[in-house]
Amino acid sequence: MSDFIEIKNLVKRFDISGGLLEEIRFKGGIHRKKTVVHALNGVSFGIKKGETVSVVGESGCGKSTLARCVIRIYRPESGEVFYNGKRVDNLSSAAIKPWRAKMQMVFQDPYASLNPRMTVYQTLLEPIRFHFRDVSRSEADDRVAAVMKQVGVDPDWRKRYPHEFSGGQRQRISLARALAVKPEFIIADEPIAALDVSIQAQILNLFMDLQAEQGLTYLFISHDLSVVEHISNRVVVMYLGSLCEFAGTEQLYTAPKHPYTRALLSAIPQFGSEGFNHMRLPGDVPTPINLPSGCVFHGRCPHADERCRREIPAPITEADGRVVACHGVEEGRLEWL
Repeated sequence: MSDFIEIKNLVKRFDISGGLLEEIRFKGGIHRKKTVVHALNGVSFGIKKGETVSVVGESGCGKSTLARCVIRIYRPESGEVFYNGKRVDNLSSAAIKPWRAKMQMVFQDPYASLNPRMTVYQTLLEPIRFHFRDVSRSEADDRVAAVMKQVGVDPDWRKRYPHEFSGGQRQRISLARALAVKPEFIIADEPIAALDVSIQAQILNLFMDLQAEQGLTYLFISHDLSVVEHISNRVVVMYLGSLCEFAGTEQLYTAPKHPYTRALLSAIPQFGSEGFNHMRLPGDVPTPINLPSGCVFHGRCPHADERCRREIPAPITEADGRVVACHGVEEGRLEWL
């Protein structure tokens, strides 16, 4: 089965240089120095139709940047994004418009993602009228009522404003806005992070029910490893803008291969076990402004050698489909399985 969404060697940089006077350096002449954040460094993986692929990693590893590059909120410096075999990352603003209805996004903060000056009805009607100009008003009204019912919001509340809803209800409305244009692919960028724990399970179950009913494909961004294990078919592990490991959920959680994946999963509390087996990594996460040479994880990896410090590891696809970018795994030095 071929990939429905294919991401190839995505690279994204952000220029965060200050004003002209802040950038000028006097060293034997006048030089202008730019400050660049290396947010994504050649990330590649695929998503099959109808599955959920989750992306995990520490804050600042590039998860949200990846999501925004895939859906073309950001334009990557290099790399390619394919939607059902059609390359979409290089399309102009006009050319990508037909694809916008197929690819939708649910953002993390339901308090910031909804326009406070628009009613629920206006919020849901806007994308329908934008993408389907030939739809009659009555058809659009029916569609608004239908998606509100789908996400568990009473259609009689359509004239209310966002401030009249709780955080969980707002996130349901945000999901309804995405569903209003009948998408096939939804990116959910930490959609439950800003919600109470009691509400998180309801929203997760809603995502899963909608996927079962409509055959939706998800790219799910999260830092909650327990949630990811529950909702995902496959998982991407990222560190400092680079892909470390990509594998099936059961594969990854029962037998992680990359040292960073092992450290990340060791932070999950194990009920019924004695003690806390958390692997504490030395040092701090390097800055993405000045990336370390070689493997970006070598400064915190207990298994790093000279090759790790010098050479960037290439992602290697193993016989079971797992992708790992680690010299130690490639060389067979890590015998913990």
